[in-house]
Amino acid sequence: MKNIPIALQMYTLRNECEVDFRGTLRKVASLGFQGVELAGYGGIPVGELKELLDELGLKVAACHVPLAVIESNLAEVIQEQIVLESKFLVCPYLLPEKRTEADYQSLITFLNKAGAKCQKAGISLCYHNHDFELDNLQDGRTALDTIMQETDVRFVFAEPDVYWLSKREYDPAKWIDTYRERTKLVHLKDMTKDEEGFFAEVGTGAIDFQSILKQGNEADIQWWIIEQDATRRTPFESIEISLNNLRKMLDELKNVVFKEIEGTGF
Repeated sequence: MKNIPIALQMYTLRNECEVDFRGTLRKVASLGFQGVELAGYGGIPVGELKELLDELGLKVAACHVPLAVIESNLAEVIQEQIVLESKFLVCPYLLPEKRTEADYQSLITFLNKAGAKCQKAGISLCYHNHDFELDNLQDGRTALDTIMQETDVRFVFAEPDVYWLSKREYDPAKWIDTYRERTKLVHLKDMTKDEEGFFAEVGTGAIDFQSILKQGNEADIQWWIIEQDATRRTPFESIEISLNNLRKMLDELKNVVFKEIEGTGF
């Protein structure tokens, strides 16, 4: 079974980062995360930030960079990824006014061009979904499927969010399997079992994580990334619960896989 590392999406700790970005990173490292997915650099020059991350033993799993910034200054964004040794650049969100069918077609064209430039620098460009991309377009396909089917498989990859897929009653494991060669990063968060379906810590809600984690052996997943958009606990309590539960589930899955292999006589 592949040993896929675990990172934290730093957006989870956005308020803490505004107060003390460096101190927040130190706390993340102390919890045992192997990497971080950055959503901004805390006003720190990327070279200095890389030194701090190296000191803390944290790798940059990926960087979320606003689409407008990628569009306007791709060369600089790529150079930042190189300094940070980030292999994945993620388009994180589409503004509400950028969600028409024409906008999606323009996005697809841009992602193909930008993805090709990123690949030349050894970086994979990924698209991160929420729930609005699961609305159907005029041809009956979801916007997300349209993006995946019409972008170049060589240059554009996926960062599915299992909560948002589940929120719209899609099976995350099945979705990942459909795009297994293009799924590099996966956002993990759970959903409460009540009618609200609020954000929940990994392993405490209704989402079937065992089937999702099994995809780690099948798909080309490079990082599991814990994220909590909002929490009823403190953010640090929330991410610690998610991390501990995820580790436990991964250990249980390894034991199952080992027993299956042992049973074959190999």
